[in-house]
Amino acid sequence: MKKIKLLFWYVSVCLLPTLCPQAFAQSYPSKPIKILVGFSPGGVPDIAARVISQKLTEKWGQSVIVENKLGAGSNIAAQALSTSSPDGYTLLSISSAHTIAPSIYSKLAFDPQKDFSGVTLTSTGPAFVIVSPQIGVNTMGEFLALARAKPGQLNFASAGTGSGSHFAIELLKSQTHIDLVHIPFKGIPEALTETMAGRTHIFISPYATAVQLVKEGKAKAIAVTSLSRVADFPDLPTVSEAGVPGYKWIFWYAILAPAKTPKPILDKLNQEIANILKLTDVKNKFQPLGIDPISNSPEEMDRLIVEEIANFKKLASAAQIKPE
Repeated sequence: MKKIKLLFWYVSVCLLPTLCPQAFAQSYPSKPIKILVGFSPGGVPDIAARVISQKLTEKWGQSVIVENKLGAGSNIAAQALSTSSPDGYTLLSISSAHTIAPSIYSKLAFDPQKDFSGVTLTSTGPAFVIVSPQIGVNTMGEFLALARAKPGQLNFASAGTGSGSHFAIELLKSQTHIDLVHIPFKGIPEALTETMAGRTHIFISPYATAVQLVKEGKAKAIAVTSLSRVADFPDLPTVSEAGVPGYKWIFWYAILAPAKTPKPILDKLNQEIANILKLTDVKNKFQPLGIDPISNSPEEMDRLIVEEIANFKKLASAAQIKPE
C-alpha cells in the first residue's frame, strides 16, 4: 500500500513542469498556446507573432493564437505575462521598447529582468530619419548645421515620452550636442504625419511605417539609422556616414516567456522559432517591412535585455527623460 502511495505521489509530482521538465517538454504542447502582443495589429511585433503562430500551429498541430492586449506602451501585456504560469503556454511578442520602460518609470507592475525568460529574437530593422520638407535640408549634414545655427528653435517628434523614437533622437542629440525641443505624440503614425506636414522638424521612424511613404516621395528621408545602407535605398546614406560617426539605432523584436519556464520548453520554442525564421516564405513576409529575421539563444536574449536596460538608463539620466 505504501509503495502504491509513493508511486502515485511520484507520478503526480512529475506532472509538474518545474520538477520534471524533461518529461513535460516531451509532451509540450498539449493545449493551445497564446502569444500576447502589446501593440495594435499591423505593427512588427504583431506581424512577427502572427507569422510565427501560423507556422507553429502547422508544425505542432496545436493552436497558437495571437491576442492583442493594448495599453501603457505594451506594459499591460508584459504585466499579464509576468503573472502567467511558467509552462510555455503564454508568450509575449515585444519590441525593444520593452527595455526602455525601466529607464523612465521608477515603479512598474513587473520586473523586466526578473519576471521574464528570453526565448529568442525574431527580427531587427533600421529606421528612417524623416525631416520636414519646409526646413529646406536635404542631408544629415545640412540638418545638423541648421540645428547648431538655431539652438532650441527646432523640434523633434516622437511616438511618446520614453518611446524608441524618443530615445533615438536623444542618442543623436548626445552624440552631436544639438538642442532640439521634444514634441511627443500618441503614436508613430501621428508623429510621422506631423513631420511630413511640417509642423515638426525631424522624426526617426521605424522602417516599416515609413517605407511606402518614402518610396512615393511623401516622406522626406535623409538617412537610415543602421550602420549599413538599406538595399531598397542604396543612395540613402547612414547617419554614421552622413556626419555622426558610429551612430546606430536598430529596432529589435523578440519573444519572451514567464520567468522560471523550464529550460527544455524554452529550448524547444527557441529551436522551432529559429527554424521558422529561416524559411524563405517567412523572409519574404518580413522583407517589405525592412526587417531581417534573426534568432538568438534564450541566454543571449536575457543578456541583451540586461544590456539594453543599462544603456537606456544611462541615456535617460543624461537627457533627464521623465514620464509625463
